[in-house]
Amino acid sequence: MSDFLLQRISEINWQLSLTQALAIAALLVWLWAIWPGEDIQRLGKDKPLQTRLLLSAFAVNTLWLINASITPGIHVHFLGLVTLMLMFGWRLATVTALLPVLFFTTFMFKSPFDVGLYGLIAIALPLFLCFVVYSQVFKYLPHHLFVYIFCGGFINAFLSIIFHMSAWSIWLWLSTDYNWNYLLDNYLLLIPLLGFPEALLNGMAVTLLVVYRPDWLYDYSDKRYF
Repeated sequence: MSDFLLQRISEINWQLSLTQALAIAALLVWLWAIWPGEDIQRLGKDKPLQTRLLLSAFAVNTLWLINASITPGIHVHFLGLVTLMLMFGWRLATVTALLPVLFFTTFMFKSPFDVGLYGLIAIALPLFLCFVVYSQVFKYLPHHLFVYIFCGGFINAFLSIIFHMSAWSIWLWLSTDYNWNYLLDNYLLLIPLLGFPEALLNGMAVTLLVVYRPDWLYDYSDKRYF
């Protein structure tokens, strides 16, 4: 009995240490995102940009409300992160996601103290990986409208679901009683079902922005892509 208690105490201490480390990492990521720079300075001066950012945060928050709760800690919802990134860049997209992350962890997870963990592992990390993919597309592929929409928007959005669900699954596997086979059969198995609608949703949004509001996109210009 005592050996069992000691084992459980050591597991709890390990989980707390990991949680604290990730919470600190999350804080550093958010501080990096909001650290005064060109994007943040522009946000402070540009009122239309402030309005777009706030409306985008509410739109993403509404999108996340279309959520299916499988078991505690496992939630399935669309992301919209790639559209945010193409509209605001990586840093401002991370800032924009703060409101939906806070709302989701408070009212869906019912665990507001997990805002840092969820924001870092399930949002900031996938968002950064999507930015890396987009930067490589911009660097190595032709600057063509089809490439921008299909690779930067559609395919990248599909990858965002993979990054999001994979990162969160690894965290659940490390910090909860879920075993990997359970996560594979009940959560990661849904990636193909979510990936195509996520890609279609973001691809359509980016296409509409290119046609009607190209000035709302972060680094898009007709001169470069036509």
